Amino acid sequence: HVQLVESGGGSVQAGGSLTLSCAAGRYTYKRNCMGWFRQRPGKDREGVAVLWIGGATTTYADSVKGRFIITRDKAKDLVYLQMNGLQPEDTGMYYCAADGRPCYAVPAGKYNYWGQGTQVTVS
Repeated sequence: HVQLVESGGGSVQAGGSLTLSCAAGRYTYKRNCMGWFRQRPGKDREGVAVLWIGGATTTYADSVKGRFIITRDKAKDLVYLQMNGLQPEDTGMYYCAADGRPCYAVPAGKYNYWGQGTQVTVS
């Protein structure tokens, strides 16, 4: 069982930065594809950033391109979402997700493993 634990959320003023962390546990073979998703108030959950570990590629939603960066620290077994230039519309619950399949094989938003989420509030 893959347990994902997010941390790093909080409140920040517009223009500020936060870095979210996702601890993905020891089942490395079950997390070939790592993603960050968010659910903003009154909106559906949406993908923010995806890291295909096996292919060493990243993908970003248009709304966060140039502001957010997804990275992985292999030694610490952590995946990060660095968020810069935060705006009030970035407010929401942010979730880490993992899947053992390559990212191209994962239907949109249909990751096998999810964290509980961490709240980000931008004012």
